[in-house]
Amino acid sequence: MKKDPDLESALSRNRRWIVNNQIKNIITRCPNQVATVKFLQRKFKTLDLQGKALNWLKKYPCCFEVYLKDDEYYCGLTKRMMFLVDEEERVKEMQEPVFAERLAKLLMMSSNQRLNVMKINELKRYYGFPDDYLIRIIPKYPEMFRLVNYSGRRSSMEIELISWNPDLAVSAIEMVARKQVSEPCFSCSLPSTWIKSWERFHEFNSTAYISPYSDPRGLVEGSKEMEKRTVSLVHELLSLTLWKKLSVVKLGHFGREFCLPEKLNVLLLKHPGIFYVSNKYQIYTVLLREGYNGSELIDKDPLVLVKEKFGELMQEGLHEYNQRHHTMNLERKKKKGTILERSEKRKDLSTDMSEQDDQGGDVGGIFDPEERKRFYKLLFDDGAP
Repeated sequence: MKKDPDLESALSRNRRWIVNNQIKNIITRCPNQVATVKFLQRKFKTLDLQGKALNWLKKYPCCFEVYLKDDEYYCGLTKRMMFLVDEEERVKEMQEPVFAERLAKLLMMSSNQRLNVMKINELKRYYGFPDDYLIRIIPKYPEMFRLVNYSGRRSSMEIELISWNPDLAVSAIEMVARKQVSEPCFSCSLPSTWIKSWERFHEFNSTAYISPYSDPRGLVEGSKEMEKRTVSLVHELLSLTLWKKLSVVKLGHFGREFCLPEKLNVLLLKHPGIFYVSNKYQIYTVLLREGYNGSELIDKDPLVLVKEKFGELMQEGLHEYNQRHHTMNLERKKKKGTILERSEKRKDLSTDMSEQDDQGGDVGGIFDPEERKRFYKLLFDDGAP
């Protein structure tokens, strides 16, 4: 798939936000909300980061407060960062009913209205679910969910949907169609010059839309109807996320539950007008094209707005860090420049002396280019006359 600079830019920006958000979560779970840099260094592997944790943390002085105590570095959160942590917590409390509906929709799209807890944990941050969603949300909605474990193994714990709500079984595409009083269909976000892709899109879009909340068991594997339903399902899964994006690998872990094809990448690449697949940071990620205007997200969840404030604070600290290092580099260059000036003066002095010696005729014509060539030829060429 041809690279989209705007969407690639959105991914790189989100990557830094996600990493620092995870560091923030690690620190807030530590005693007194302070962690040793050594401890954070060990966590770097799980965050897919390389290099020294200390160097990374110092890049964001508005977010992280690093200090030395008893020959060991510690890291806490700044006051401004703590204010955003509190604001994020308030938004999460307000959004609990939305999280419950979002979880119910995921369960309604699954083949048996059940999803494995460990698998949901892989995607919980994409959907904004708090880390403690099992004890915060599930018990508050006993009419909607229950925890079950039919095999008895700890890894087999699942969340099961108790009651089907037809009001929730409406996809994002169907909602738009209702507002526009039209038939539900996909939109394409490609340049007009992509003629063949537009032709394929129109052909795909000409058949009837199939809701991701419909039962797929009557559809034939590999049929056009099954492909239509799968595209609808991935579209809906992306629409429910905060950033309108998902890890393709993690999404593939739900192949059985969502009746996804084995070669999910191939299906996504067949529909470049709907999905954008990137391999940035060597991680396959699928984005919903219609969710973005350039590199900016169009519809922003309240939780995204708080996270953007966090991103702005992070960027402010990074700018401060870069400015400081720029000033330091300039000072180093100035010092180097002084040394170079001295060395240049010495070179000029030695050149003047050489020219004076040359003019005196003490060393003959050896400084003449032609004489120098003849001299070296006589010196190294045994066959020279």
